[in-house]
Amino acid sequence: MSTWLHRIGSFSSRNRRLVLAAWIVVAVGLALLNRTVGGVAVDNFEVPGVESQAATDMLQERFPEKAGATAMVVFHTDTGAITDPALAVGVTATIDEVRALPHVLAVTEPLASPRSISPDVSTAFASVQFDGTTADLGRSTLDALLDTADPARAAGVQVEFGGELPTVLKEESTGPSEAIGVIAALIILLITFRSLIAMALPLVTALTGLLTGLSVIGLLGGWIDIPSVAPKLGTMIGLGVGIDYALFILSRHRDNLAAGMDIDESIGRTNATAGNAVVIAGSTVVVAILGLQLAGIPFVAALGYSASIVVAIAVLVAITLLPALLGFAGTRVLSRSQREHTATADAGHSGWVRWAHWVAYHPWRSSIAATTVLLALSVPMLDMQLGQADAGTAPTSTTQRRAYDLLADGFGAGFNGPLLLVVDLGTTPDPTMIDRITAAVTADAGVRAVSPAQVNTAGDTAIITAIPTTKPQDAATSGLVHRLRDTTLPGVTADATATVLVGGPTAGFIDQSDKISGRLPWFIGAVVAMSFLLLMIVFRSVLVPLKAALLNLLSIGAAYGVVVAVFQWGWGRSLIGLDEAVPIASFVPMMMFAILFGLSMDYEVFILSRIREEYHRGHTNIDSVVEGLGATAKVITAAALIMISVFLGFVASPDPIVKMMGVGLATAVAVDATIVRMVLVPSTMALVGDANWWLPRWLDRLLPHLDLENEPATTAGTQIDTATR
Repeated sequence: MSTWLHRIGSFSSRNRRLVLAAWIVVAVGLALLNRTVGGVAVDNFEVPGVESQAATDMLQERFPEKAGATAMVVFHTDTGAITDPALAVGVTATIDEVRALPHVLAVTEPLASPRSISPDVSTAFASVQFDGTTADLGRSTLDALLDTADPARAAGVQVEFGGELPTVLKEESTGPSEAIGVIAALIILLITFRSLIAMALPLVTALTGLLTGLSVIGLLGGWIDIPSVAPKLGTMIGLGVGIDYALFILSRHRDNLAAGMDIDESIGRTNATAGNAVVIAGSTVVVAILGLQLAGIPFVAALGYSASIVVAIAVLVAITLLPALLGFAGTRVLSRSQREHTATADAGHSGWVRWAHWVAYHPWRSSIAATTVLLALSVPMLDMQLGQADAGTAPTSTTQRRAYDLLADGFGAGFNGPLLLVVDLGTTPDPTMIDRITAAVTADAGVRAVSPAQVNTAGDTAIITAIPTTKPQDAATSGLVHRLRDTTLPGVTADATATVLVGGPTAGFIDQSDKISGRLPWFIGAVVAMSFLLLMIVFRSVLVPLKAALLNLLSIGAAYGVVVAVFQWGWGRSLIGLDEAVPIASFVPMMMFAILFGLSMDYEVFILSRIREEYHRGHTNIDSVVEGLGATAKVITAAALIMISVFLGFVASPDPIVKMMGVGLATAVAVDATIVRMVLVPSTMALVGDANWWLPRWLDRLLPHLDLENEPATTAGTQIDTATR
């Protein structure tokens, strides 16, 4: 692969105008094509193979008028009663407008039944039934619904919109997330390289790759449902890895130029060495993220497709466009002192050598202290509760959150999480079955109220709505769903032909969490096994990949612990603009693990290849660790700081899931690049000694060769070591 990358780098440098023009055409062309024919983001939470999905499928087949999306129009007054004539006129006018909207099948009368008016008579609601799913209806349907509020508001009534449609199709605010990360990256790059050209190149390549990647994601949305959070996550990951990969290649190129190498030759060699590591690291990120398909949930798989696209394009930009830009930049990527050959010894390098020397010669003390810190950070992970961020976790400035709070205050905490019981009455319905089911469900202490059953025209299917006593995110609500399915309902239908399925959005989110929880250990095991095999092939060692796998687990455990402490326990939540503690979104741990695995592989390949190079040059094991860490620590630190800044920038997003990913990934990178790479890796390698590089001969013969060390011969017949950056 190094020969291939050397040719690409040399070609891009020699034909830099052609390569630059090609990338401009591709990036702009895809962006325009996306705006013309690209799809829109759709949150499709289908979970194949679970009971809630079976309930939805049965409704679509037998009770289609009840299978579509729903919404709640909530009316509230702080003075008097919502039934006062002056207010009632406005409420009725708004309901008339809602009823006249396209795709609306039915609307309940908010003031006609005591069931739809709160006990204090300050709040009323209307349920809206649509004829399609949220994916079918789209944002335009929600916009039309929101526009119906004017008559009631003109009468002095507060009108808010909640339920499924407003929550799923909510408008995604952009915020300053991207700008924060870009500004921080610029500052770090300028401090690291002391050159404006060198500072700008990683940003240019990262933004080019991000624009291209997001355009491809938009086009992919024309074929599959792409979640609304996917562009945000894609931006977060694309900026981080795009800058990171460019930084590694640029750093190696600067070293070559500072050593007096010709510009074109340096670009080719850099692409064959640092570019080789970037391709391997990026490939592992892509493969790991694509492993999200193991969740068996289209929503999660689509997130994996989106993230893998931006990473793959970031790699492609780094090994093609960046060499062309380096050709344009020439020696201006060096600082002025380097160009004038007046640079002194790198004090930062010497400082990192002293640090590496201390760690390597105090391995027990270093490894025990670092492991203790990681284990302490991991403790909250044991209390992780997977759930789903719904309207109750949205910012209080949104209409769906205000509707959620009004309904909870007026009708009880569980009103926002109704359970839909879909009853298959069979070919010969038992006339007493519905009453028996209703009585059994009502008797459960976790149920606040049960609505009268609705039966389809064929008489073979009924719907019963049960209102829990607890919020949708509470563990007690999940316990109620499992209790109804496992005990209560089977006890009623045991001797009958009827069956009952517990569905609805709340049950669907619970099923999604349960399915991911069951598959998460298998996913982690597959990712760890893959990392072990890949590192064993690259470094021809058994113990190096084994330690890497164990350290990855410690690192991700610490990140999980911090996420639980901040979001689930609420520690310091006000610092990140979170209104209240929330459960951990079910797909976040799996997504975090996939991304962190790839990023840690990047740093792992970078530092271990340099250590192995020093060892093969004849240095002792400890001296190899000291020299390898000292030579790579500066670039790893700069790359990690940029990645952390990018991820933390997304904490400014109002979306709790985006905040969660930002905090989790920033913590994971910080832990991995400091405690793991700068302390645990060198200390454990010093403890193990020469056995680090042991590989049985029979295994060496079986494993394919993917060697990072040999670059293709140059025209002079020389070679360089690809591990040196």
